[in-house]
Amino acid sequence: MSTHSHDHAVDSHAGHDHHDHEHHDSFWTKYVFSQDHKMISKQFLVTAIVMALLAMFMSLIFRLQLGWPNQKFAILETVLGHWGKDGRLDPSFYLALVTIHGTIMVFFVLTGGLSGTFSNLLIPLQVGARDMASGFLNMLSYWFFFISCAIMTASLFIQAGPASAGWTIYPPLSALPQAIPGSGLGMTLWLISMVMFIASALLGGINYVVTILNLRTKGMSMTRLPLTIWAFLITAILGILSFPVLFAAALLLLFDRSFGTSFYLSDIFINGAPLAHSGGSPILFQHLFWFLGHPEVYIVLLPALGLASEVISTQSRKPIFGYKAMIGSMLVIAFLSFIVWGHHMFITGMNPFLGSVFVFTTLLVAIPSAVKVFNYLATLWRANIVLSPAMMFAIGLVSFFISGGLTGIILGDSALDINIHDTYFVVAHFHIVMGSSAIFGMFAGIYHWFPRMFGRMMNKRAGYIHFWLTIVGVYGTFFPMHFVGLSGAPRRYYAYTAYEGFDAALNINALISVFAILGGLAQLIFVVNFFYSMSRGKKAVQNPWGSNTLEWTAPVEHLHGNWPGEIPTVHRWAYDYGKPGADDDFIPQIVPYSETTKSNLPGEV
Repeated sequence: MSTHSHDHAVDSHAGHDHHDHEHHDSFWTKYVFSQDHKMISKQFLVTAIVMALLAMFMSLIFRLQLGWPNQKFAILETVLGHWGKDGRLDPSFYLALVTIHGTIMVFFVLTGGLSGTFSNLLIPLQVGARDMASGFLNMLSYWFFFISCAIMTASLFIQAGPASAGWTIYPPLSALPQAIPGSGLGMTLWLISMVMFIASALLGGINYVVTILNLRTKGMSMTRLPLTIWAFLITAILGILSFPVLFAAALLLLFDRSFGTSFYLSDIFINGAPLAHSGGSPILFQHLFWFLGHPEVYIVLLPALGLASEVISTQSRKPIFGYKAMIGSMLVIAFLSFIVWGHHMFITGMNPFLGSVFVFTTLLVAIPSAVKVFNYLATLWRANIVLSPAMMFAIGLVSFFISGGLTGIILGDSALDINIHDTYFVVAHFHIVMGSSAIFGMFAGIYHWFPRMFGRMMNKRAGYIHFWLTIVGVYGTFFPMHFVGLSGAPRRYYAYTAYEGFDAALNINALISVFAILGGLAQLIFVVNFFYSMSRGKKAVQNPWGSNTLEWTAPVEHLHGNWPGEIPTVHRWAYDYGKPGADDDFIPQIVPYSETTKSNLPGEV
């Protein structure tokens, strides 16, 4: 794009009186059908928090079943009605809870909640744009997301129960309505919900990419972008390339279910009679699903790592170590994420040579991941660390990324994976490295940018209590699962009481459930702190963390257009913290080098 057009894009609405715009907004255009990226980010965040609480509640219900399989809990009948008859969880509803919990967490909380919230909030503010490239598409993206959440939640209330084929919805369970109770209307609603979600992800992703590439302010070159923006850009590209594949998989599944095709149906007998249509392969579905499924891991992780980069650098009062290496590692991770999907399929009868190729590509991912970890640790090394709640959660993310990543090396080796595939070892691995890392990145982001979103501060003490209870809850829940998995206990089993060999797993499961309940209750502290601080928290100053990036140059009170008057010009990168010779320990991006002659490095003019 030419410099002229770039400058034109930047200055096009510089002259408007944005305060005037605010006064004419009705309740509906300001809070419901808003096209202001800051309001849309809040909508995504609040929706994601509600969905996360629902998913967490589900996990606590099935943890009661797994921890104490012979006990009756009167609360189950009260909450679940006929699905919890006589205080016992119905086995088919157990599968449904596991399915919907996984779906909500992976797609609605970690993908929609994380990217939707922070890409919307930070991209225009950090690149120096008035708003997203298309406010209307941005609004549509949220409403598709909301409708998707509503349909998925509604599926809980239908008579036969919601989808229960696991969050990966493998055929034939998901392809044959007569297979299990949840394969009927519940499964159809699941598929419709996912189509809505994919539409939301694609609209959002295209908007993010266009905004970053075309609407950067004067002086904001690609190498001056904060790492958060790089993470959001790469995440959006990953989503644009991989979500259509999930759409294709879901569409073919709908065809198999409703129009008599057999893309995924092989020779299956039901009640002794063969299916009228056959000749397909359920393995095709796995290939399509995991072609999205593995990039999805990084669609979830990269935004969290981007937020952590920003928080760690700001609260260490040090430049981020290896800025270009961090960008490079994200690009390599994104590329490799498309050629590793086969490691989810080692036990499908895959050709051993092909398996070894996927082992090789999977183990390669460890290199850029290690670069990121090393750079975080090097940034923290001998730093003047400010232990804010955001920083604690960012360091927690690094801890999970290391401990969960190490088990990924075991699962990436086909000879080892064949023995522990579909056991609790896998559940432990992805809940630590993907689930908990991303959630901790999200918490770090919320605590750090809360003043930017709501103009108030969250309670610091409540933040510390929330952190310590959560990290103890997470490690106490998921670390013992490795040992349950190594003892051979398969995932998605309703009870292990029928098998003598799993007595040890039963005892550990009770301990896991106790920690899960502790971790679940800790989130209530966060929810109260979040909603209370929104209206009653301490008023925030413009730049509470002494941060360099552009979003802290905008006034605390929100106005559509972000900056009154002209958009600030950028003169340097985002990480000039703790420079020798500087008057302060931070130099914002808008300060020209001519004003900091004492601290300039060679070449900084």
